Amino acid sequence: MPRYDVRSPHADEFVNHEEILDTLAFAEAHKDDVELARAVLRKARANLAPARDHGAALSHREASVLLACDDAQVNAEIRQLARDVKQAYYGNRVVLFAPLYLSNYCVNGCLYCPYHAKNRDIPRRKLTQDDIRAEVLALQDAGHKRLAVEAGEDPRHNPLDYILESIQTIYGTRHRNGAIRRVNVNIAATSEDAYRQLKAAEIGTYVLFQETYRRTCYERLHPAGPKSDYAWHTEAHDRAMAAGIDDVGLGVLFGLEGYAYEFVGLLMHAEHLEAVFGVGPHTISVPRVQPASDIDPNAFEGGVPDEVFEKIIALIRIAVPYTGMIISTRESESMRARALQLGISQISGGSRTSVGGYAEAERPHDTEQFDVSDQRTLDEVVGWLMDEGHIPSFCTACYRAGRTGDRFMEFCKSGRILDYCHPNALLTLAEYLSDYASPEVARKGWATIDAELARMPDERRRESAAGFLARIRNGERDFRF
Repeated sequence: MPRYDVRSPHADEFVNHEEILDTLAFAEAHKDDVELARAVLRKARANLAPARDHGAALSHREASVLLACDDAQVNAEIRQLARDVKQAYYGNRVVLFAPLYLSNYCVNGCLYCPYHAKNRDIPRRKLTQDDIRAEVLALQDAGHKRLAVEAGEDPRHNPLDYILESIQTIYGTRHRNGAIRRVNVNIAATSEDAYRQLKAAEIGTYVLFQETYRRTCYERLHPAGPKSDYAWHTEAHDRAMAAGIDDVGLGVLFGLEGYAYEFVGLLMHAEHLEAVFGVGPHTISVPRVQPASDIDPNAFEGGVPDEVFEKIIALIRIAVPYTGMIISTRESESMRARALQLGISQISGGSRTSVGGYAEAERPHDTEQFDVSDQRTLDEVVGWLMDEGHIPSFCTACYRAGRTGDRFMEFCKSGRILDYCHPNALLTLAEYLSDYASPEVARKGWATIDAELARMPDERRRESAAGFLARIRNGERDFRF
């Protein structure tokens, strides 16, 4: 029987089944212990004063006690603390990005994904480099600066060389003032050597969702293909970080397995990366199973009700205060609005989950990986964010200035990240307003910038930001702190 060891290189030890079961049993036994829940919350409140050592971060067991607790007052305190923690680390900024699907060819048999090899109903498509240039031009002309590249796993159609060439094409495509400044990559688990090549290609974050942390469920849902190897997949982030990729992203697909089990596994994985590399996950994503070609969410027994889903988001924010949290257009406008109040710091906008489609006027549906619930344009999302009290940000400055990995965490955990990210968010928003925004969003945006600039506490930084903003209005671009 594998034993729990947070520093182990073996998946069954750092995300240990017996430890998860013991944690869930402990949480169930103490779910009515309001005093214990409040003691955990008191410990978590220390994170409102960011500190380098982060000794007050919650363990997976402590967070599970809060998840199990049904006390209405405790749950209200959880929601408020999540808002406060997000504000302490990330302020009211929300970073925007778009996914770019390169290919839906895939050799895996994942039962929750329409790209699985046995699906004969979905057309297969792979973008050429000319296709990619057209997609990138359309994304730039919408205002995007940050992409997440996605592709199915297929050694013949989607080899590493194709991914590397595609990244080069994305970075090399420019139109007017447009430029993609950060390419994050979400592709299948691969070798340490392949991760070194991705690092050399100057990717941003390497993102890989676990889908489910329960091995028996994982193996049942992945009956064929290289992704069926649980250990190879779960240990991929370790190989990526060993290869020099500073920033990695975690996520589970909520709805495949019991949410409490997945919640514990996710936090254990984050604790493992922190223990081994001194750097936890740069991002944590919280997708839920959605309808798609050949996929019915009702076929899975782990569906997560909205209220529980919101609590999970809040508790991830409290337990992993430094991480960027992502919610996609899988979720509706109303759910995304609520999630933004509970800790989400990054969202996609104007997304299309088909292979190609940004260059087309009408949204294609035939190759979508999942149904897009929030189908608003990027401009509509930008205006909505400001209406909700957030600052839309297209910032990529930390990545381009080398503030990644442990350097990013040093700034984030100490609270100094706001000295950079807040003014950089205003600068990139100003670029968007000048180049892409509708008149109404531009009016709203400049008013937001003026108000935020006036509240900036550091006079020298405020003066520098004002100077950069004036130069952006005059046509110059790409300033950063």
